[in-house]
Amino acid sequence: MNPVTPALSHSLLAAASSVAAVESGQSLTEALADVHPDVRPAAQALAFYAMRHWGWAKAVRRTLVEREPASATMYALIGLSLLLLDASIRAREESPAAGTPVYSAHTLVDQAVQATQWHRSTASFKGLVNAVLRRFQRERAVILSRIENDLEATWNHPRWWIESLQKNYPQNWQALLAAANAHPPLTLRVNIRATTRETVERAFAEQGIETTPFGVAGLVLRVPRPITSLPGYAQGWWSVQDAGAQLAAPMLDVKDGMQVLDACAAPGGKTAHLLELAKVDLTALDVDATRLERVHQNLKRLGLMRRGVRLVAESAIKTHIWWDGKPFDAVLADLPCTASGIVSRHPDIRWLRRAQDVQQTAKLAREILDSLWSVVAPGGKLLMVTCSIFPEEGEQQAQAFAAQHAQAERLSAPGQLLPHLPDAEHPAGYDGFFYALFTRRT
Repeated sequence: MNPVTPALSHSLLAAASSVAAVESGQSLTEALADVHPDVRPAAQALAFYAMRHWGWAKAVRRTLVEREPASATMYALIGLSLLLLDASIRAREESPAAGTPVYSAHTLVDQAVQATQWHRSTASFKGLVNAVLRRFQRERAVILSRIENDLEATWNHPRWWIESLQKNYPQNWQALLAAANAHPPLTLRVNIRATTRETVERAFAEQGIETTPFGVAGLVLRVPRPITSLPGYAQGWWSVQDAGAQLAAPMLDVKDGMQVLDACAAPGGKTAHLLELAKVDLTALDVDATRLERVHQNLKRLGLMRRGVRLVAESAIKTHIWWDGKPFDAVLADLPCTASGIVSRHPDIRWLRRAQDVQQTAKLAREILDSLWSVVAPGGKLLMVTCSIFPEEGEQQAQAFAAQHAQAERLSAPGQLLPHLPDAEHPAGYDGFFYALFTRRT
């Protein structure tokens, strides 16, 4: 059981407020940024847990609350508290899964009720919260039987998302949904410009941190830790990057002196990887100036912000504004998408997206691809990347691009990578990505 602290009720309310923000269309990252720093770590853990199980929470909440309260935060608090109460009850009979916050049922009900007192908009709902949680304790078996055939409650994804995976991946849609709900490992990419993987491994081992190497420069931590506390962070020895994402930069086979473009570059993991692989002249392009500043900070920490590196805050479509007319030897097009392949790291994504978003992001990505193709030099390469598992944003997009551009020759690339949990062959696992590589015929 988690220890009882006076902050639990505050954490519950802060987490509920963040979840309510997600339900109104705001990302969980943005919502949590508004939480007081003293409460944020606990609120983040609770909110992430809620997002991974929100289909169940919503189904149970609908069963117990006939009329939605005027306060969105209060409605979210009820859903979150039901989740945690159910985890408490299940913990008496089975070992809780990793990452499950478990409190005693008595403490949880008490603290959930107390949480209503910390804001004027929720103070009048004290009786409702108490009544709903007490009723769930009394009637749990009956209530759960009512939602046992509910797809969203079973798989904790929107129905349209589940049906899309059933259609496109009839053999393994269940495994994909299960992987999306798993806790991903912390994976690093060693900065070979600054050090060696062996040096990083030794530094970690000296502090009792167990790591497993993978790929050319990857390390996976068996137990995730705050990244700023890890050896070599300040020295720029490594970056956090998923194993699947570490495949991107090497596909372009960059060499010293090449002109390289990283489009849609933020937060800069692939940008840094390109600069680690060769001494290239690189333009990092992103439409969001605030996110581009993150690229700048990351490159500075890694010792890669040097002459020949240019950061441009502009749309990839507006080549007439940012392009000087000199073709690029290599272009990395990390296209906008639904991010359906990285849901394990960002569990709020599934609840933020709508079915129509798939076609809308695919249309925008198609416009960006067409624009970027115009800046590729004869004999140059363009790598299409998305962190999606929906074919409309991956293979269908690549085929349409190849059909539209006669000079585009498709080269060997992994294609669709589906989310994969860590195992003996893939110790880091990987998120879901799509890769298509093209060269411009001379």
